Amino acid sequence: MTTREASSSEAAAGRTVRDASPKSQPGAARRAAAAPRMLAAWRGHDAAWWWRAAALLAPHLAALAVLVTTETDFIAMAAFVLAWVFLNGVVLAVLRRPTTAGVAALALVLVLIRLSQLKHEKLWLTVDFVDLMIIDRDTARFLLKALPALALPLAGLAAAAAALTALAWRIDRIRIGRRAAALGSAVSLAALVALALAFPTGLTEDFLAGNYVSKFARTGVEAVHEYAQHGYLDAGPALDERLAADTACTPPAKLPHIILLHDESSFDITAAPTVRVPPDYSRYFRSSDGMARKLVVEGSGGPSWFTEFNVLTGLSAHSYGRFATSVTRIAAGRVLRGLPRALARCGYTTFSLYPFYGAFLGSQAFQETAGIAHYRDMAALGTTSFEPDHFYFDRAREIVGRERSRGPLFLYVYTVANHFPWDTRLRAPETPGWQAPGNGADVDDYLRRQAMTAHDYAVLLARLRQEFPDDAFLIVRYGDHQPEFATRILEPALGAAEVAQHLQAADPRYFATYYAIDAVNFSPADLSPALATIDAPYLPLVTLAAAGVPLDASFAEQKRILQRCGGVFYRCNGGTEAQRFNRLLMDAGLLKGF
Repeated sequence: MTTREASSSEAAAGRTVRDASPKSQPGAARRAAAAPRMLAAWRGHDAAWWWRAAALLAPHLAALAVLVTTETDFIAMAAFVLAWVFLNGVVLAVLRRPTTAGVAALALVLVLIRLSQLKHEKLWLTVDFVDLMIIDRDTARFLLKALPALALPLAGLAAAAAALTALAWRIDRIRIGRRAAALGSAVSLAALVALALAFPTGLTEDFLAGNYVSKFARTGVEAVHEYAQHGYLDAGPALDERLAADTACTPPAKLPHIILLHDESSFDITAAPTVRVPPDYSRYFRSSDGMARKLVVEGSGGPSWFTEFNVLTGLSAHSYGRFATSVTRIAAGRVLRGLPRALARCGYTTFSLYPFYGAFLGSQAFQETAGIAHYRDMAALGTTSFEPDHFYFDRAREIVGRERSRGPLFLYVYTVANHFPWDTRLRAPETPGWQAPGNGADVDDYLRRQAMTAHDYAVLLARLRQEFPDDAFLIVRYGDHQPEFATRILEPALGAAEVAQHLQAADPRYFATYYAIDAVNFSPADLSPALATIDAPYLPLVTLAAAGVPLDASFAEQKRILQRCGGVFYRCNGGTEAQRFNRLLMDAGLLKGF
């Protein structure tokens, strides 16, 4: 065979081989030939490969289940997804392992949700981003006292998360570029910021269960945005004017002892059109002059500390914006103005009888900053749970008997008989002859507990007259907020979404309680500031005027604001009056560290 012939034979053979390859065959035949190879490749993955694939998907499927079960609306779900992508991207940018990032992100999400649930069970308040911004010793002390069993389950959850993260690290074979992870994280964060600013949460959502992750993420954007604008407190622009200098306190007459009564969750429920009440029910809400007065507070259904802040400082919690739910913690050490300080300036010795832990939301630190010299929480009072109102009234009488020779006294006294929940008959033996009017169980027990408070209060007045006939007393009492169920009975025809709109718009009907002024062996000196309806920050001014205490420069200025605004404070002139007043107090050194 010649060389040319051999080359021709090899070429022909090559054509035969190429013609026999799958690419040279018709489509059906080609697919038939490829199927065995694909099946072989599919079967070629060992068990470890499948475990790695399952581990990669599992955290994201679990996050999807969490989203479906805890987020309640489209905006919240979108925020959850963006927060999830951002969190994974941050971890990926550090570790580069997607399975490990997913497990770590899921662990953080589950810990956040469980902490929020525990906080809501105890306080009806969920965790938000502000809790990270304001970490203090009192918060840690309160958690250890109120939730002693918290450490063990959280330690178990942390241990399980660490073990799963370590396992994910060992089996994770995929690597993601840090630049790609950072880019994905940045894009998701930008979208989250835009979403949160377009659809802010509102303070009322902090008191609702659910939306734990999305709420935390959105409040983070809101809090950082507000802090960058004006810090914790909105004080408005700088002013040329200043408060006048204070002069010595020289009262024109002997000053009375003052008792300020915090009447838990109390308001005149006849504001709800369909509720049946006992005879003479509304008499309790009238002052000794026969007038019924309304107090417009700044929280609905639960935040007693909002009104505590109002009535001790004379300031608005709304001035703190997104930080309002932590207002007492922020105010501790910073707000050096208020009712107790004004009274101490005029010779009063100041006391507070607080029925809960003093570390709760920084209550003790806040009240001592506001001028309370002698703070008594449940530990100092020797209690382990809430007591009937007459217990706190008796402790107040004991203090008066022991301390009245020193001069006028101020006592801030909480009542808690009417504290939630109302679906059980709390201390039924206290009301042996009670006849339920026939409303729902919660409303009827609410009315029964109000009757307990009214009875104990009448006994307090009688004993003050009997035991201290030569002492004068001014008693100012107020409801700190409406009960939680009030939102569904004030306008029964409204749905939940419509009620939420009223709350967001601060409709006074949903925030109005009462305040009353009573006296024993004393006639109120000046009731001109005691308008038929006032906002809660004016109550210190009303108390000072009724007692005949000379006003310092800050309260004299606040009296002018009351007269200009007709009893409205934060909402007056779109908030500018409150902002201006905050600035005056800052310039006077009465608000520090803002």
